Formats: sequence, structure tokens, C-alpha cells
Amino acid sequence: MYILFFLCLFHAMKRGSSHVSYLFGGVLFGLLLEYVNVISNMGYVYGKFMIMFGTAPKDIPLCIGVGWGVIMYSARLLTDRLGLSLWASVALDAILAINIDLSMDTVAYRLHMWHWNWAGTGRDPLIADWFGVPFGNFFGWLLVVFFYSSFSRLLERSFSKNEKWATGKTILTPVLSILLSQVALYVMLVYVDKFLSSAFGITSKHRFISFLLILIVMVIVGMRKRKKVQPMSALPIVSWLVSLWFHVYFLSWLFIAGFYHETPWLGIAAVSNFLIGLLLHFAILKTKSRVTPITG
Repeated sequence: MYILFFLCLFHAMKRGSSHVSYLFGGVLFGLLLEYVNVISNMGYVYGKFMIMFGTAPKDIPLCIGVGWGVIMYSARLLTDRLGLSLWASVALDAILAINIDLSMDTVAYRLHMWHWNWAGTGRDPLIADWFGVPFGNFFGWLLVVFFYSSFSRLLERSFSKNEKWATGKTILTPVLSILLSQVALYVMLVYVDKFLSSAFGITSKHRFISFLLILIVMVIVGMRKRKKVQPMSALPIVSWLVSLWFHVYFLSWLFIAGFYHETPWLGIAAVSNFLIGLLLHFAILKTKSRVTPITG
């Protein structure tokens, strides 16, 4: 994980301060939201990692925050390349991230990297929701990436229009993005989700699937209305290496540790999700740019 971070950091430093701040902002946001989730008893605790912050059982691993940062950074490298509208780019960021988590979380849970608490629910902790992982976790993943990506892009656009903020935007953009994203997450999870559940019986599964479908539609519409852009440069290695590493690592452990014996559907879901990830990255790689014609 740390090697991936330094590869992303090396790439970001070559691209400029805005890329570096987006990467570090993602790491800090990941650490903050994990800390808030753990101390708020959101249903899970972490296992033991090399570097931990806090006091057990309410401690968090540094590598998890790093994971959030590299996933969001590498996803944005891909979406920025396509010349999509802001909201279509944000939607695709979230889709690329959830593609990783749908495979990662089920295996990491079984490797005791973190533990979901199903005690008192009467449900089997290995098959409840998505093979033992609550659907609310995946809905949360979509929200986290959606909020951080959208606030970052909106603030970058706003600051770029005002020269007096140019020198401070490198620091202000990630700081404000983190704060605004955390507030938006709190409102959604504490108030909106509870209201939808109590008033209409809308569960976390319903919210996850509905939001995912909305994001897919946003990307499709965005691709059809894609802006004309300059010819694309070569795809950075880290833009696909991060996703590939997560998929290969956890897919390997699925079979090495024998977790696939639990149910054939677990293996089918993991392999299918890996193939979807490959297709997404291949489609982005092969997408032709729409170059503005030279006139005059």
C-alpha cells in the first residue's frame, strides 16, 4: 500500500501541486472518516496493522487512509483524461472505486483486516448482505468518493477563476473538501438515511443500488455529451496499477485461503467484478478523444 502511495506521489509531484494536494487530501479524509466511523460505533473494528492510530479497539490503520487516497487519486487520473463534465467525472470516480471495494471488502473481512459486527441480528455473518459485508458500507463508499471528488473539483474551478486565491488553493482545496465532505456524509448517514428508512422503509441495499444506477446513468449521459478535448497522452501507470493490485491481491487470497469454498457465488462475484474492472479500464484506455477541429 505504501509503495503504491509513493508511486502516486511521484506521479503527482511531476504533475503539479494540485495533484499532490488531491492525493494528500484523500489520505487525510480517509483517516478522518475512518476515525469518526470507529469511534461512532458504525459496526466494525479494525484488526492489527503495522502502523495504528488511537487506542484499541477504536484505533485505525494508516494504510487504510493511504488506500482511500491512492484509490481516489488513480480514479481521477482516468476520469480527467476523458473530457467529461464535472458531474459525469465525479460519477465515474465513484464507480471505479466501488468496483475495487466490492471485491476487496469480502476477502479483507475474512482475512480479519476488519470485523463487521453482526451480533444480535440473527444473521449469518458470512452471507448477510454482500457475503457478510453490509450494503451500507458500499453506499458509504459511493458517498465518500462522490463528495470528495465533487467538492474538490468545484473548489478548484472556483479558485481558478479568482487570482487572489491562486496561491492558497493548494491548501484550501483539500482542507475545505475534507470538511465539506465530512459534513455531507454526516447529514446523509445520520439524518437522511434514517428518515428514508423510517418513513419509507428504504434500506441501505435500496440506497446503494439506486445511487449506483444513478451514477451509471450520469456517466452514460456524460459520455454522449463529452467535451471536445486535445489528443490524449499516454495512460499513467498508476492509473491502472492501483486497481489491478487491489483486485489481484484480494482475488488471490480468495483462492489461496480457500474462501471460495464457502459458496460458489463468492468466487463468481469476485471474478466477475475483476473482469468488469478490466473492461472499464480497457474502455477508458481505448476511448477516442474528440479533438477540436482547427479552423481559419
